[in-house]
Amino acid sequence: MRLIDYFRQGARHDAQRAAFIDGDRVLSWEAADDLVERLASAMAESGLKAGSFVGVFSPNDVMAFVAILGGVRLGAVWVPINARNSQTANRHWLSLAQCEALFYHSSLESEALALADILKGVALLVCIDREGSQGAPSLEHFLSRARKPAPEPPDGSEVLASVFPTGGTTGLSKAACWTLRVWETLIGTFWQCLPSEAPPVHLVAGPMTHAAGVLALCALAGGTTSVIIKKPSPELIADAIERHKVTHLYLPPTVVYNLLDHPDTRGRDYASLKYMVIAAAPIAPAKLREAMEVFGPVVCQCYGQAEAPMFLTFLPSRDLLAGPAQRWASCGRSTLSTRLEIMGPKGKILEDGQCGEIVVRGSLVMAGYLHNSEASAAAGEYGWHHTGDVGIRDKQGFVTIVDRVKDMIITGGFNVFSTEVEQVILEHPAVLECAVVGVPDAKWGEAVKAIVQLKAGVRAQEEEILALVRNRLGPVQTPKSVEIWQNLPRSPAGKVLKREIRDKFWAGRERAVG
Repeated sequence: MRLIDYFRQGARHDAQRAAFIDGDRVLSWEAADDLVERLASAMAESGLKAGSFVGVFSPNDVMAFVAILGGVRLGAVWVPINARNSQTANRHWLSLAQCEALFYHSSLESEALALADILKGVALLVCIDREGSQGAPSLEHFLSRARKPAPEPPDGSEVLASVFPTGGTTGLSKAACWTLRVWETLIGTFWQCLPSEAPPVHLVAGPMTHAAGVLALCALAGGTTSVIIKKPSPELIADAIERHKVTHLYLPPTVVYNLLDHPDTRGRDYASLKYMVIAAAPIAPAKLREAMEVFGPVVCQCYGQAEAPMFLTFLPSRDLLAGPAQRWASCGRSTLSTRLEIMGPKGKILEDGQCGEIVVRGSLVMAGYLHNSEASAAAGEYGWHHTGDVGIRDKQGFVTIVDRVKDMIITGGFNVFSTEVEQVILEHPAVLECAVVGVPDAKWGEAVKAIVQLKAGVRAQEEEILALVRNRLGPVQTPKSVEIWQNLPRSPAGKVLKREIRDKFWAGRERAVG
């Protein structure tokens, strides 16, 4: 299946149903289909073709989705560009992908024009919401180039459909190659995990360049209405759910924490919700329980990464409500599309209950990194894709992520998994977010340290946080110190930059281990 085939399936459900709602603008499936066909035709008339790399650089906006789908119809390779990335990161990203076209929003025009010199081949620049500067046409004027239907896009499981940034917390992104095989598996697994008898109403709250946009594309085949909001603020999320009767939404843990901390969250109507999917990072079990109490038995989790997107594992509400307490720390069981194991040193597959790196096989795994055969080979060592996550699988198949391979702290010869400590600290009622890192220590080599961001208007003492961890986990895992910061550094995707925090304490040393 090609990506455009899923869009066409969605359009057949009800041509007059809203495909996209963006503020006061409503775009029906019929109107969206017309725009997509015309845009693909205009792209072809301008010299773009199947296999051309096309970037979309925009905040959440309905016409940005149209630009993505126009490229999909042509058979171009979608290159998502994060509006919050640095100019250096985006120059690297467009250069790596060898983009030929850039569709941008006027709010990002100065950044887009500064990237124009990187574009290859056709070197097309189009502003999606008004006339652009320096000769860039508006999308409306660009559509006038449409003459005849664009050629049908190619089919085949290994046809490249998109490249996705790995989004690491350090360095520049690699480009994970998503073929039609990856997308077909992803979309099928989406509908297996999140079935719906009626067309869903999906809230695009997070950046459309990340999981929120990916899930919106996955949902297309069901005739879904995608409701777009500009930012994931608690007020906008709650308003959209109530007004549009939202059934599906994805949120990262940081946004869930902000929602739970907002004073008006508990007074809203969430009766329409069927699935609140939490992903992108492990969520603290205490916060997960709180979310279930507030939003109802609709909260679920999935686990994936840029190299194997979204649904390596899935944890539905029913498995949480029917299972033991420790299951609330799990990310669920492997999905039907994934073969998952826990790997020890030298490629040894470990038994259930043993801790090691999570490795996977299956058609959800990327085709490799674009123009980086060395990194592709390293990620696939021993014939398995290495996630870089440390985990344990129990006898029922439930997987618990305990850390990143590179975030494990070795203190006095003992391994401390930072995520485990963070989950306990997040149970403290005053804590909004935290990061646990290893810092230099003359005695222990590395000492466990907690950096904490408190909720607005509340205070907490260092000793009460330390006591909470000591009582739950014991002395080895208990931080030697706690620092309270006003704000934790975050990536453009909203993830806490733990490596950046750690680097502050190791600066000037010959090595970053104790």
